Amino acid sequence: MFWSLIAFFLFTVGGAAPQNATCLACHSQPGMTNSSGASVTINADHFQKSVHGSLSCTDCHTSINGFPHPAKVQPVECGACHTSEGSGVTESVHAKVGAVACLDCHGNPHAIVPVASPQSPVYPLNVPRTCGRCHGNPEVAKKYGFPNVYAMYMDSIHGFAVTQDGLLVAATCSSCHGTHKILSHTNPQSSTYRTNIPDTCGKCHAGPKSEYLAGIHGKQMLAGNGEAPVCTNCHTAHQIVRVARASWQMRTSQTCGTCHKEKFATYLDTFHAQVSALGYIEVAHCWNCHGNHDILPASNPKSSVNPANLMHTCRQCHPDANVGFISYQPHANPHDPRRYPGLWFTTQFMKLLLLGVLSFFGLHTILWFVRSAIHHAQGESERGGPEA
Repeated sequence: MFWSLIAFFLFTVGGAAPQNATCLACHSQPGMTNSSGASVTINADHFQKSVHGSLSCTDCHTSINGFPHPAKVQPVECGACHTSEGSGVTESVHAKVGAVACLDCHGNPHAIVPVASPQSPVYPLNVPRTCGRCHGNPEVAKKYGFPNVYAMYMDSIHGFAVTQDGLLVAATCSSCHGTHKILSHTNPQSSTYRTNIPDTCGKCHAGPKSEYLAGIHGKQMLAGNGEAPVCTNCHTAHQIVRVARASWQMRTSQTCGTCHKEKFATYLDTFHAQVSALGYIEVAHCWNCHGNHDILPASNPKSSVNPANLMHTCRQCHPDANVGFISYQPHANPHDPRRYPGLWFTTQFMKLLLLGVLSFFGLHTILWFVRSAIHHAQGESERGGPEA
């Protein structure tokens, strides 16, 4: 009653609309709750230091025009001031699933600090944890049918750069998905839509983007080829790791093989692939010969596998490579007699030779065993049988 009388006095002196001091006379008291039981206590010091500290309470709570106000007041419309942000959220995937209000990301409305403040939930270093409250929640993931991308991100090179190195320039959720107008990756306007991914990644990785667009993959993508790979086809979206990691390098050829099945099958028959399968890292993978982002067809004079450039390409690993060495065909198919008759006949001969050698020595071993058994039995018979 005491604080209500003070609020009433301040309101009476202050004029027709309640002033901040009038509101805080009650709402700064601990334990205040609304009709739903939620806390409506405001820390006056935090409010004054917030981005809203210069505003009057009724600038946001427009339905309150007198004292005492109703027990249940209308919700605040943030979009009344933040029009572009509000319209963006309205069009986003968050609005379509009926979830995520402004305060879910920005926090307490009476204590919101600038985005540049390290205390802000949407400060770059805090964004992953803020998004992870939903996108790392198994129940939410199950409800809306998406994987636990938060855990994937935190284990990625981007996640390590944020959490371990504290790099403000490292990519966070908003770097790729945007902030308010977050759209589904199936929406052509989305920054994560397939054909927009090179531009999204290129905001940080300008060099690789330029090389990619100059290569065969980028040109095919720009030409409308729906099967042409983009950044995420090779690097994934959330589980991006350092390309220097042995684990990544060991599975790179298999990644290429998801599209280039025939070439990958012939690669598996080579010395390079078989040695790699034994765990050796420093052997040739697809990108060692063809490049990584600036991959060009062999007919292009700038291609690393153009006949005029093969000597230089092979000498990166084989310094003594000569004309005879580069005549080797790494993707020759020993199972295709029409295109590679010599290789096919050689392969068949080697198979027959191997089968003949193994059969001969297998038969030899069996006969030797039989002869040994007979000889042993004869010896026992001559000695009158085995000793008791």
